[in-house]
Amino acid sequence: MGSEQIPQPLSTAAMPHRPAAQGTSVAGTAHRWLLDRIGDLWALLTERPISLYAASVLRIGYGLLYLVFLLREFPHRDEIWGPGSPWTPALAQQLFDQTGWNSILLLSDSRAYFELCYVTAVVTAALFMLGWRTRAMSVLFAVVVTSFHARSIFMTDGGDNLILLMALYLVLTACGRRWSLDARRNRLKTAREGDTPAPVRSLAAQQLRDARSTLTTVVHNCGILVIAAQVCFLYGSAGLYKIQGQTWGGGTALHYALNLELFQPWPALSHLVDEYPMVIAIAGYVTVLLQVAFPFVLFGRLKYPVLTVLLGMHIGIAVLLGLPLFSGAMIIADAVFLPDRFYAFLPRLWRGAARRTGMRRAEPGRAAGSPSVPPQGRLGEPGSKHRATAAAPGHERH
Repeated sequence: MGSEQIPQPLSTAAMPHRPAAQGTSVAGTAHRWLLDRIGDLWALLTERPISLYAASVLRIGYGLLYLVFLLREFPHRDEIWGPGSPWTPALAQQLFDQTGWNSILLLSDSRAYFELCYVTAVVTAALFMLGWRTRAMSVLFAVVVTSFHARSIFMTDGGDNLILLMALYLVLTACGRRWSLDARRNRLKTAREGDTPAPVRSLAAQQLRDARSTLTTVVHNCGILVIAAQVCFLYGSAGLYKIQGQTWGGGTALHYALNLELFQPWPALSHLVDEYPMVIAIAGYVTVLLQVAFPFVLFGRLKYPVLTVLLGMHIGIAVLLGLPLFSGAMIIADAVFLPDRFYAFLPRLWRGAARRTGMRRAEPGRAAGSPSVPPQGRLGEPGSKHRATAAAPGHERH
């Protein structure tokens, strides 16, 4: 009996320490994991700007889209935004007093002032699209879009609202660092400077420069993340609203949409598509599924087929329902989810195709089976290095 009582206190004494050690280990692991995730997020926000090509695509896309929109409505500009609009400046000002909106178009009732604002809006959209002084143009573009949107707010739709939001978000981004006149000017400036040593700055000036660069990077990255979150919220909420509707659940929502006279730019085409009810039902279910699942497929390769299907869906909306502005705004917004390596590959693909086409045109008499050899320059000839570099496969100019 005495020998049986000896292990008893040892086991009871040992029992309280094992859970404590396990609890400490789990807490320490969770703490380290949390610190690592915070460190990764901080590095993502501060180390380098993300999605510079995507931001440039958004700048070019929305600048071009709004420029086309302004030019298309040129014959009707006075009825929509001008002094001759049924929604008079006095009515607009009363609404602004209630909602807090504002518009530069209401600073004067003069027709000459309105025409000046309209021309300024067209020029601003063009310069913003081209990326000339992008930082200032992005602010001016946001002011233009906000002013014209607020002046005729009862004539806007979802596409106008999305363009307004994106114009405001793009102010935060460095959307002029790729595919812009600013980027071209910086490349030429760097090429002219060559190997000239950089001027020596004081410690305070260098720290101020680093702080400015970090702040610009953080603001740009936050702007890109906000744009991505906005698109996810738009798709997710649209899908959840559709689920609540009986017509979407029954697969007949697109049938009713195709038979609305307001959304029939080509009635014969709408009636032709409406003759295939099974296809319409499948398209409706796929639309709801993709919109609900969109925020959850962005972190894998599944997003590429999803974006492709959404591209086809928006093209169908533009053609069948007559909503090109909305479809264009959504297609451009989807471009934020494509990585920079995709956009960096496009110029190389274009140059390769253009080079091959140019070689075929330059030598039409060459036999089909003979290899195509680019012209070679001698080592002593000027410009031979340039030709050899241009002929190198996969070379990318900067």
